[in-house]
Amino acid sequence: MKQARVILADDHPLTLEGLRAFLEPHLQVVGTVTDGRALVEAALRLKPDLIILDITMPLLNGIDAAVQIRKSLPKTKLLFVTMHVSPAYLEAALNAGGTGYVLKSAAREELLDAIQSILNGRIYVSPGLSGGHLERFSDPSRAAATLRLTGRERETLLLIAEGKSQKEIAFILNISVKTVSFHRDNIRRKLNLNTTAELTKHAIEQGLVS
Repeated sequence: MKQARVILADDHPLTLEGLRAFLEPHLQVVGTVTDGRALVEAALRLKPDLIILDITMPLLNGIDAAVQIRKSLPKTKLLFVTMHVSPAYLEAALNAGGTGYVLKSAAREELLDAIQSILNGRIYVSPGLSGGHLERFSDPSRAAATLRLTGRERETLLLIAEGKSQKEIAFILNISVKTVSFHRDNIRRKLNLNTTAELTKHAIEQGLVS
């Protein structure tokens, strides 16, 4: 296999260590990161051939990070390795420019084949997603509703669920507190949820935060 340059992104350090150990005989691992914002920065700086990323990451989720990376690095391949089996997330990942989608439960068996396919210009999706796989979510439509939020609204929801105050969110996103409040109102309306507790519970159920 060609020694492609790869960045690994996952919010669990043990997962990153395992991926690195598994892939280093086959690929050149040029960076590892544990949140979506660090991934965007590392990608723009290192310009890898391939990024292997999770969906659920702090500060910026993998789907929104992929959208930002794709704009500047259209040739970089994006392989999602995730626990999310909902078709809503698969569709969102592919729409964000993903070229592969592998379930973590099958990563050891499928990952090298997926990487080879992607580097050869094909799209790879775990076969387990196409054959009677149980949905992770009791309400897939709610997962889809989450994905209909704008990128900035999803960033705001993630930070709300992480317990950040409106002032902290405004600082992290470099926007005004008034704008944070505007995004929060839009999120409540789109998801039909009112309290911080409900928003946090929803974000956890949808896998936006661990």
